[in-house]
Amino acid sequence: EQVVSHLRYIRQELREMHQGVMDDGLLPEAGEVRGVMAQMEALLELLEGKGSRKKDSDG
Repeated sequence: EQVVSHLRYIRQELREMHQGVMDDGLLPEAGEVRGVMAQMEALLELLEGKGSRKKDSDG
């Protein structure tokens, strides 16, 4: 359920960004992109960790 919620949020954010590009030819703000990337990273951690603490990344 948590994964589905994350995916729906990410999908909506990406749709809004895409619509802005298509309608206005404007690229999304860097903060918007970083926010969606953070959501994707959180989802990945949720899927990989399944309840374990976040590990230090190499990159």
